[in-house]
Amino acid sequence: MFSGVEVLFDLNNLERLLGGLWITIRIALISIVFSAIFGVVIGAIALSKKIYIRIAYKLYLESMRIIPPIVWLFVFYYGFATLFGVRWSGELTGIIVFTIWGTAEMSDLVRASVSSLSVHQKQSAAALGLSQTQIYIYVIIPQTLRRLLPASINLATRIIKTTPLVAMIAVVEVLKIGQQIIELSLLNAPRSAFWIYGFIFFLYFIICYPISLLSRKLEKSVNNNG
Repeated sequence: MFSGVEVLFDLNNLERLLGGLWITIRIALISIVFSAIFGVVIGAIALSKKIYIRIAYKLYLESMRIIPPIVWLFVFYYGFATLFGVRWSGELTGIIVFTIWGTAEMSDLVRASVSSLSVHQKQSAAALGLSQTQIYIYVIIPQTLRRLLPASINLATRIIKTTPLVAMIAVVEVLKIGQQIIELSLLNAPRSAFWIYGFIFFLYFIICYPISLLSRKLEKSVNNNG
């Protein structure tokens, strides 16, 4: 009987865990990048005064918020394969779902940031002779970015922490690999679960905590300068 720490420091197990972590990070990073790009575009469209655009956007946003990401993963991975014969890999499915979900959240952040700007600032800029393009470049965009950055970084952290759900659709990421290692060592080292899950906790901590600190620092800076 072993204490379990030997299982963690087995070089093969460490290599597998770090390889699984890279899969998790890869899915999260790609999803974050696409969410940021599409979120800005959709957020700008959501500012439209046309009623049918606003209704369609509201339905999209609420469906992403009300229905858990795990359900969307099952819908895209199993549902689409059954109904349409479309069979994506688990990793691609995860990227698609987290991008759609992240885009919804990011677009709402963009919409809220732009809407929070005072009308008087736009009117003052126009009174100074700035064109609409110049108003957007010199007034709206800089202030929107100041408000948007802390919340968008926080969203990135949420996407990273939600990524382990892809283990439910056959993606062998870090959490799934940890479970496999624990199951293989259960008889010889029943306490290995503590060390394996503790190590996974540490990996997520060293990734997410600095991002969280950056988000708080930016939010504090925005509030002090606002």
